[in-house]
Amino acid sequence: MAALRLVLGDQLSRSISCLQGIDKKRDIVLMAEVKSEATYVKHHKQKIAFLFSAMRHFAKSLKDDGFNVLYIDYHHDDNRGSLEAQVIWALEQHDLDEVIVTHPGEYRLWQAMCEWEKSLGVTVSMQEDNRFLVPQSFFDDWAKGKKQLRMEFFYREVRKHTGYLVNDGEPEGGKWNYDAQNREPMPSDKDVPARSHYEADKITQDVLALVEDTFDDHFGNLDNFAFAVTRNQALDVLNTFIDERLENFGRYQDAMVMNQPWMFHSHISFYLNCGLLDVKEVIEAVLQAYYAGEAPLNSVEGFVRQIIGWREYIRGFYWYFMPELATKNALNATRDLPEFYWTADTRMNCLKQCITETRDNAYAHHIQRLMVLGNFALLAGLDPEQVNEWYLLVYADAYEWVEMPNVSSMILYADGGQLASKPYAASGSYINKMSDYCKRCEYSVKEKTGHQACPFNYLYWDFINRHKAQLENNHRMGMILKTMGRMDDSKLQAMFEDAERFFDKLAVNEKV
Repeated sequence: MAALRLVLGDQLSRSISCLQGIDKKRDIVLMAEVKSEATYVKHHKQKIAFLFSAMRHFAKSLKDDGFNVLYIDYHHDDNRGSLEAQVIWALEQHDLDEVIVTHPGEYRLWQAMCEWEKSLGVTVSMQEDNRFLVPQSFFDDWAKGKKQLRMEFFYREVRKHTGYLVNDGEPEGGKWNYDAQNREPMPSDKDVPARSHYEADKITQDVLALVEDTFDDHFGNLDNFAFAVTRNQALDVLNTFIDERLENFGRYQDAMVMNQPWMFHSHISFYLNCGLLDVKEVIEAVLQAYYAGEAPLNSVEGFVRQIIGWREYIRGFYWYFMPELATKNALNATRDLPEFYWTADTRMNCLKQCITETRDNAYAHHIQRLMVLGNFALLAGLDPEQVNEWYLLVYADAYEWVEMPNVSSMILYADGGQLASKPYAASGSYINKMSDYCKRCEYSVKEKTGHQACPFNYLYWDFINRHKAQLENNHRMGMILKTMGRMDDSKLQAMFEDAERFFDKLAVNEKV
């Protein structure tokens, strides 16, 4: 028997489950750059270029090692435009008895693949996605019977399960979480290491030309394209992070600085999420640096929490709550996504910076995504479907399994608290504390009302007022609601009127 083994663009790993037990002489590895996957949302140009180049490099490495690879590039004469159509074509061309796939990362694909056996007329074997530390069943078992699914407690269970930073059942250093040490603003005289930068080889140059020509109406530009596109390059990014950034990662991971998009973050989510890096090798390399005395515990634990906590947890949460998660809108948010999310044409410097950097790099770090871009979307009551689409298409590391829970549940509180214990809403004071954005803004972060007031200030209290009935039973919001109850009525009314004027401007696309 011979099998067709389909490798998706975010499954670029030699150890991916669909390649296990492969017969190099008989089995065929199919990879395809299909229109339906590149355009179901208008992905950022750099995201498409990154994945197409990484796919082509991965396919070449397989061919060089004797794998029988059938690679269909975007303009191939036999490109059928969708994964299913491409698989049907491959089965017509070759004598194959089975299709082997790894569980995809998006519900829509999984749902479609579940029907393939009927339409293809051959056995379709879907293997567990083995690019995670724990299987989906681990999350499902943990979640059963729980009213609240808090990441912190899942994180601890995975720590115990893996033994990472655990000694005899107890956390390294005596605490499970060192987040309190990881919230420092960046000193103005602190130097940030340069981003890892890789020159485009012939394969990448061809892809860049393809994307510029074929996807010219997509968001973003290709000017700053410098992603790693091979496994060796991705390993180099990881090692450079450990050598140059890990020591300061924890302390400054929440900080935001003008014209410093990369900061002390690892920049490996692109490579973890597409398979070029393995989660175990990433964590173990960071732990090796810690035990060698090369990085402090707060940085190492903070990094491990992002991988074990958020990445593993978010993936489990996504599959546990889909497909209902996709339509959640607990706060009844219906406002359209403002035009400035595409153009960065806004007087609010924090948003201008984060959107510009997103456009230029297909990247923004987690606090920019959560507490600036996401915070505004929450306060303004932006429609979850539109916000989800924006986040999915603008970031090169975004796939629905990681994007949707972070946006719908963490950012927008659209699930009503299944993930977050409270809405992650904040006024301008938080952004001012963690960045230098406010110093160069047309608005004044100190002003609460009036035309010069930072919109985040009055939008925050307008948000609390709009949703006070839903929030009054939330124990974490009690102090905020009491504070609002003690505020001067005329001051509150002025803020609500400022918010109304702001929303009127948004509705007619007036610059704000």
